[in-house]
Parts: sequence; C-alpha cells; structure tokens
Amino acid sequence: MAIEKEGTFEVDGHSLYTKSWLPDGPTKAKLIFFHGFSDHVNRYQAFFSALAARGIAVYGVDQRGWGRSVKKPSERGLTGPTSRVLADMAAFIRPHLPSSPADVPAFVMGHSMGGGQVLTLACHPDYQESVVRPVRGWLLESPFISFSPEEEPSAVKVFAGRLASRLLPHFQLKHEIVPEHLSRDPEVRERLVQDPLMHNTGTLEGLAGLLDRTGALARGEVRPQPGGALRSLWIGHGTEDKTTWFPASRKYFDECTKEVKDREFKAYEGWYHMLHADGPESEQFFKDVGDWILARCDGEKPEAKL
Repeated sequence: MAIEKEGTFEVDGHSLYTKSWLPDGPTKAKLIFFHGFSDHVNRYQAFFSALAARGIAVYGVDQRGWGRSVKKPSERGLTGPTSRVLADMAAFIRPHLPSSPADVPAFVMGHSMGGGQVLTLACHPDYQESVVRPVRGWLLESPFISFSPEEEPSAVKVFAGRLASRLLPHFQLKHEIVPEHLSRDPEVRERLVQDPLMHNTGTLEGLAGLLDRTGALARGEVRPQPGGALRSLWIGHGTEDKTTWFPASRKYFDECTKEVKDREFKAYEGWYHMLHADGPESEQFFKDVGDWILARCDGEKPEAKL
C-alpha cells in the first residue's frame, strides 16, 4: 500500500501542486515524474501505487499551467517558454537527487509531452552535471517526439500559430485530444471526458515551445551529450498509439541514443497512448517499469536491449 502525501513546490514565485506515493516499508529507489499535455499527476494513481508497493517512491508535480497548479482560468496552459519549463523541472528534480553514496538512486520519467520534456532536459548541455549525471536512469512513456498522422496539424496552422505566438504569447487556444485515441479502455476514456482538470487549453507561447521541442527531437538535433552523463534510458511505446507516433520513437532510439550504453526500447504491440491506463494489460507496463528501475538499484549496468 502506498502512503500518499499532497504538498506544494515553490518555484519562480509560483506554487505548484505536488503529490507523493511513498512505500509502506523500505525505499529502494525514487522516481520523479512529469505528466503529459492537459494532464495531472492524480491520473496515474494505479501506476504510482503499484511502484510504491515495490519500494519505489514516486514524486509528481502538476506542471505550471496544468492540473491543480492552475488557480484561475487565465493560468490554463500558461507554461512559459521552453527555458522556463526546463528550469521548473530541474528545480523539482534536484531536491530528490542522492546527496551521498548511501542514498537510494533517483530516476526521472515523463509521459507524452512530459516524455519529450524529460528527453530535452536529459540532452540539454546546461544541465549535464547538475541534473543529468546524478540521475541513475531516465524513462519515457509514449514520448512526444512526433505527432501521429491522426493528430498532425497542417503546415498553415503551425506557421500561423508560431507567428501569432510572438504577438500574443499568452493567448489561449483549445487543442482537443480525442479520448478514443488515448486508451483502449472505455471506462478510462469516460473518466477523461468527465475530468474537469483536463482543460485541453494551451497558450500560443506554450504550444510553440512544444512544437519546437518536438521538431528538434524528430530531426535528431537534440540527442544525448557525449561523455556519458545520461547513463541509462528506457523508452516504451504502443505500436497503435494514435496521439504520439511510435515510428518516431523507434527511429530516435535507433539513430540518436548510441551514446547511451544502457538503453532499452520496449514496443507494446497493439497498445494505445496511455500505457499506464490501457486496460487490464497495463499491469504488465507497471511490472516492466518497476523491473527496469529495481535492476539498476544495485549499481550494475545491464546490457543494452535493442
């Protein structure tokens, strides 16, 4: 059973909602988690509880502009530029990093938009020593490296959005994500529709930053730095994901992660976008993530699985 604790995290004059799922027993590892677009950490309840039951403490935050960190409608989707997003993430990660060899190892994970953010942070030259190197492993669930064909916006829409973002950065724009594209489980899809915290609203500045990060990853311009600061990487993606694109994740892994000696790509055949909430089979995803983390808690470096 997980011990759940709510709290707040202060950064750059803003108070962000946090929640932790702690083991009811010895802690073997820490996992710092970043959610996806129009999402919030309480939507991962079953996943985080399963990890905590295995001794993995999970620390989540509703990112700026999302979930319970939004105090008024004008804050919906108000993430700031990519530099602000990465600074918020780094600030949240640092207090959970080991301060001595006796501390349990820390891992960082992101889903969808959060997966693209985590990968961008892990590859950013400014954070290699202060954040990336102390983290034992990085995990990506259905990372946003490219749109699926079903969600790809037109070139005209992208161009117009980028231009408008310079003039009206805080202008809000709805981006509806089709629930049927996220999970095969009809009960999960209904809960998504009924969740008042999932507002599907971005700002032009935030959406432009999201597109820029995604484009840089898809083109291979953002990749692990030479020197081995990023020690371990796991990517899991459903082959029938209709929100982010499985082939883009596979291509990125094959072409851009060779600097990472301990790396693994897991294809979930027939699964959709929310691996953590894709029906009863999601328990296998819980096990895969937990196994991967715990295998790296004894200091060993397993062989890469390609």
